[in-house]
Order: sequence, then structure tokens, then C-alpha cells
Amino acid sequence: MSNCTVPMCPRDAPDGVHACPYHADELRAWLAELPGQTHLLAEFVEPAGRPRAGRLGGSGRAHAPVPVDLRVLTLLGPGHPQPPSDDPEAGGTVPIRALLDGWAGRVAYDYPAVHRDPYGTAHTQPCEAYRAAGGPTITGWCAWLTAYLPYALTRPWIGELHQQLGDLLARIRDFTHATPHTHRKVAPCPTCDAFALVTVDGRWGITCTACGHHLEPDAYDQHATEYLRTAQQPA
Repeated sequence: MSNCTVPMCPRDAPDGVHACPYHADELRAWLAELPGQTHLLAEFVEPAGRPRAGRLGGSGRAHAPVPVDLRVLTLLGPGHPQPPSDDPEAGGTVPIRALLDGWAGRVAYDYPAVHRDPYGTAHTQPCEAYRAAGGPTITGWCAWLTAYLPYALTRPWIGELHQQLGDLLARIRDFTHATPHTHRKVAPCPTCDAFALVTVDGRWGITCTACGHHLEPDAYDQHATEYLRTAQQPA
């Protein structure tokens, strides 16, 4: 067991990986959620409530307002996987596709690619010919990163990937207001006995909001069965 590399996480990570099961589950859910959020985000490119064509605004502007929301356009547009720190209008935002492409490159560079030369000698080097099935789209890169997530979890930088994806989803949800729903479970937490076990849409596991204990669905089903059997026994 080792410490989870996600900042401020008190949980342990299993042997050989650097993220606890809760945050690994969160990464899978975010990568599954991101393509749908992107489609919703496209509806917010044009700012709501801007003056109609042919009317003068009352803001005293010397020029017409920009007809698009630059914050949304930056997220959906092309770019580099590094924050544009000198662009105040972008707010240091990395475009969605550029961020995913950058992390795919990081995974590919670390992933051992083996080939043999004409003499039969095996060589291990970074993989440079990585590509997403269906093209370098947001959906394609999310599927690619999901496929390689088991390997990415073994790398010490997985906490940084978690933080950047979490910040990106939070920024997108501020526009779309589309947030996965939380559902409470019947049985109490097997660790702290609080009735605080919840599932979140798109996530595989079950988490206690009181103590942070994380359960796989099969483990919860067994725990819930034992709890109900005990509760139904006569005093």
C-alpha cells in the first residue's frame, strides 16, 4: 500500500498504483462524462442576452461587443497543452482537446514500446506514433485515455492528471450546469456506521461521504445483505 498522489487525499492506493480506488473511479467517470459535456458546452458559444442586431447597447462601448463568449470558444478551440498564461481573456485555460492530447502524449511517452531491428535485437523506447481511434477528437482521446488508464494509474503523475481533469470539468459545468446526480444507499457505512453511502451517476463505486470509505458494488451488495439480515432478526 502507498499514499494516493491526489492532493489532500487521506486514502491508501493499492500496491503498484498511485491513486486510490475512489479517485481512479472518478477519473473513469470524468472521461466518460466529458464528451457529453462538450456537446452541451457548444450551445454556450454565443453569449445569452446580448443586444439584437441593429440596436445600440447602453454600456457606452466605443465598439460592438464580441459576438461569442471567448471563455467557451477557448475551451472548444485548438491550442497547446500548456496554459496560455499571457492571455487574460483565456484566463489561463487549456482547450479541452489540447489538454487530452497532451496527456495522451505523456502516457504514450512513458509507455514502453518495443520493436526489433533487422538483426533481431529488441529495443524499448517511448511510443511516438500514438493516435486515437476515429481521429484526434475529444471523444477519441477520452476513449484512448480510458483504455490506457490502468497503466496511467501506475505513474506518479496520476494525481496531476486527476487535478487538471477535475478543474476542467468544474469549469465546463459552470457553463452547462449539468452535474451528475448523487443517490443514497440504504445500508450504513461498514467502517463508520453512518448512513452516508452514496453512488454518483457514471461512477462504478460507492463512497461514504462521512469517512471517505470506498466500496465496490459487489462488496456493498454483500454488506447490505448482511445488514438487512441482522436488522430483520428479532430482538
